[in-house]
Amino acid sequence: MRKHIGWMLLVGTLVSLPATPALAQQQTVNFTIGGFVPKGEDARVPGDVLNENRTFLVFDIRDFSSVAIGGEWLFPIGGLFEGGAGVSFTQRTVPTVYTFLVDNNGFEIEQELRLRRVPIDLTLRFTPLGHASPVQIYFGGGLTVIPWRYSEVGDFVDINDDVFRASYVASGTEAGAVALGGVRFQGRSAAGGFEVKYHKADAPLSSDFEGSRLDLGGWTYQATLGFRF
Repeated sequence: MRKHIGWMLLVGTLVSLPATPALAQQQTVNFTIGGFVPKGEDARVPGDVLNENRTFLVFDIRDFSSVAIGGEWLFPIGGLFEGGAGVSFTQRTVPTVYTFLVDNNGFEIEQELRLRRVPIDLTLRFTPLGHASPVQIYFGGGLTVIPWRYSEVGDFVDINDDVFRASYVASGTEAGAVALGGVRFQGRSAAGGFEVKYHKADAPLSSDFEGSRLDLGGWTYQATLGFRF
């Protein structure tokens, strides 16, 4: 937590620096759309609930890949840096069944697993070609704060192999790190490009769930459309 606070103070100080008058017209409102891909089974935190659930439910971690939409405000800091503040949204519901168990009537025991993430990113980017270049390559990172919600809804099996209906829900907000890189092509009033973003964060879960943690991290691949002013 101290490391996250340190990042917040550092990035917050840098992005709060005023832009020079010459660069004031280069602020950008960006809209993004793409896809979120969660971290694979071998890269997830120990005790991750999705990894634990895969030992008795039929699904794949990549089933939680989802559409990602968002928006952000970008503004120059000096000649080679850029601050940003943005938010995005992902949500996916994955239907699943028990691997080796059926109910007393021989029907599959079904559940739905749902994960929602709303990353809020505060970033600092390095633009080595400068803000005036029509082609801009950039990379950077910063702090992310992720409001999240995870649920398991459907039929469950107790220690006596009895099937019962239930709903388990967990939610919260977790701080973490974000890294990104991309390229954009800009004109006088608009810019378009492509960006890759990586989030690293995880959240604790109660004993209601098979896993003790929920890994919120993963990769986002997205197109960007910006309007400069």
